[in-house]
Amino acid sequence: MHPVTFDEATTYEPDDGWRRVSLAGSDRFTFEWFEKPPGHSSPMHDHENEQVCLVLQGELTVVTEDDEVTLGPYDSVHLEAWESHRVENTGDERAVGLDVFAPGRSFDFWTDRE
Repeated sequence: MHPVTFDEATTYEPDDGWRRVSLAGSDRFTFEWFEKPPGHSSPMHDHENEQVCLVLQGELTVVTEDDEVTLGPYDSVHLEAWESHRVENTGDERAVGLDVFAPGRSFDFWTDRE
């Protein structure tokens, strides 16, 4: 067993107000809790990992090259590996979500980008 308490988990803030917290996982899958302030959007990007994004609070719009969906609390979306996408908080309040990645990944995905 490998417990990870939220308060002691590795945290990364790619942009001001966009915080990600690495929860329990492995090289096969990882969980990342995140929060985004209103109006914040990640850049359009892709990665080798399949991704499921679950909204816990607020509203998030997920945009791909071919589609767009707005999710509310407890809604989720699956993104294929290498599917270009961005995630934007289109609501008026802080959005909180949980990303699951398979295979697992670390914050190096963001810190090692050019």
